Amino acid sequence: MRPRLVRMNLPGLFSLPSCPRHVAFTLLQLIPMAQIFIVGLGNPEPEYTGTRHNAGRYFVQLFAGKFGFPDFALSKKVALVSEGKIGKNSVTLILPETYMNSSGKIAASCKLQAKKLVVVHDDVDIPLGKFKIVYNRGSGGHKGVESLRRALKTEAFVRVRIGISPKKKPDHRLLLTFLTSKFKPSEAETLKKISKKVVEALELIATEGYERAMNVYNKS
Repeated sequence: MRPRLVRMNLPGLFSLPSCPRHVAFTLLQLIPMAQIFIVGLGNPEPEYTGTRHNAGRYFVQLFAGKFGFPDFALSKKVALVSEGKIGKNSVTLILPETYMNSSGKIAASCKLQAKKLVVVHDDVDIPLGKFKIVYNRGSGGHKGVESLRRALKTEAFVRVRIGISPKKKPDHRLLLTFLTSKFKPSEAETLKKISKKVVEALELIATEGYERAMNVYNKS
């Protein structure tokens, strides 16, 4: 008779067939933990801190602080990296030290895998104060996302798109100036209002997967 499998509260896993407790515990220890890479896109120099194009970088830093990740350390001269755990899952936070348009350089250096990747970035097509989780979608013209897509040879990865657009979307001829300018004080306050939800969404992606996070946060 085939052993009956009983679902556990761990996403995607099943309990072990009936066996002595000490054996079951030993076998469970051998099950590899899930791993996820969360990348916050932006430009590295201090002059870009607080700019619209660095919204992704800002939220990944917030996430690191919320969950007590260690200080970021330079890895292979292309990224700042911090490693920790969310629940039982290993999470690597990455802040590229390249300019936005060259974000794809971290793909090989940090051994990124699309199926384990979450990219957090600014999005001028989404109103300020909103965010959206997407999977396997085009770059929408975002140069950092496009650079990663080319490096990974796929767009099948999760993205958290942080809205930065004011009520009147900037003219495309002034877009670069808009992206690299700092948020106005009132805009910064609006951004802070969604910080708790964005951090919670990243936690949910890390623990229960992007589909669950989309169901919860794309409705708000």
